[in-house]
Amino acid sequence: MDSSMILNIFQGVKTMGMSFSHDPQMAFARIGLILLGMLLIYLGKKGVLEPLLMIPMGLGMATVNAAVMVFDPLGLHGGMGTLFLEPQAGSALSSTFQAAGDTAALAANAAASSDIMYIMGIDWLQPIYTFTFGNGLIACLVFMGIGSLLDVGFILRRPFLSMLIALFAELGTIMTLPIAQAFGFTAKEAAAISIVGGADGPMVLFTSLQLAPHLFVPIAVVAYLYLGLAYGGYPYLVKLLIPKKLMQVPVGQLKKEREISSGEKLLFAVVICILLSFLLPVAAPLIFSLFFGVVIRESGIKVFHDLLSGPILYISTMFLGMILGILCEANTIMDPKVLPLLLLGMMSLLISGVGGVIGGYVAYFLSGKKYNPVIGIAGVSCVPTTAKVAQKIVSKAKPGLIIMPEALGANVSGVITTAIIAGIFCSMLSK
Repeated sequence: MDSSMILNIFQGVKTMGMSFSHDPQMAFARIGLILLGMLLIYLGKKGVLEPLLMIPMGLGMATVNAAVMVFDPLGLHGGMGTLFLEPQAGSALSSTFQAAGDTAALAANAAASSDIMYIMGIDWLQPIYTFTFGNGLIACLVFMGIGSLLDVGFILRRPFLSMLIALFAELGTIMTLPIAQAFGFTAKEAAAISIVGGADGPMVLFTSLQLAPHLFVPIAVVAYLYLGLAYGGYPYLVKLLIPKKLMQVPVGQLKKEREISSGEKLLFAVVICILLSFLLPVAAPLIFSLFFGVVIRESGIKVFHDLLSGPILYISTMFLGMILGILCEANTIMDPKVLPLLLLGMMSLLISGVGGVIGGYVAYFLSGKKYNPVIGIAGVSCVPTTAKVAQKIVSKAKPGLIIMPEALGANVSGVITTAIIAGIFCSMLSK
């Protein structure tokens, strides 16, 4: 058996060798992404990062770059393809097929449509990608599951302070918009990138599909990578900006604090859902999905609640992490447009974290120094991750101190605020 036959059997060795000879930069990028994927799995296992998302994402990332998963039946890349139909940044074909509701374009490209059906019959994950990512369904399913876990009563107890913190925590979103345009991105692209600062993964998926479908893959990958890393990075930011003495401040009790009934929570969810959908119809799918979960929770329909909070949430999260990892292929990551995305995404989340802490300080002083400023980081709406981060930091500073209810109030307010901003962006720029 000669060496050529061995290389034909073990094709990964052959493709890696070809990569080093023809494009060593891409070969090293593949190796780096394999190692990064393994690191994500390790950090997920240790609980440093969110395991539900990072473990499937890490394994997908490592596998796609190890196997290359050459798939190019249409000859779009001269034989060097990716797992899915044209997911690279800047792809014109991707723009055509991922544009939600673009039936005219599909009708005008009957041959291309038949090619998609052909590809879906070959590639084992293409149907999931096409039918759940290209139309934003995966984001809606995740939001239904998240909504079923949210207790909006935390907002109703302290609505003013919760919304105040959430507004400050959108600082990264607001500031990144003009900065991204200064980097040469269009207004639509800049808005899709800046929404990363809202730290709400499903919202990032939805907004990028609405405004910049050709950048959907790199924006989604960058967003979820950084959301995972935020869990490990935000504690250091909080410790840098808030002295230990203030971390130990107990949250003062309200004068007339009472238990919010499920009827009040249900009414709040229904009214806010209708109002926001009326004002921002372009974001209605996500708004409806989130509050549908809340309504199911508060209406007491146990079978629906168990379905949303269990199978739907976990299956959609599993496929979300797995496919995002597989999309994180070296050709996509090494695209020239992706490096600015990496920098802007990191900056957006960092500024939002700082803004949340500033909001925590404002709430601290407005409440007469009876509000723990660490709660501010929970305004960054990565539900419930940042609320857990806030509680974990406070527990280390003063064991037994509980701020989780207030942190969750800021957390849920952050989700609503991000949805509003995303809706405004889409309403203003989607035409």
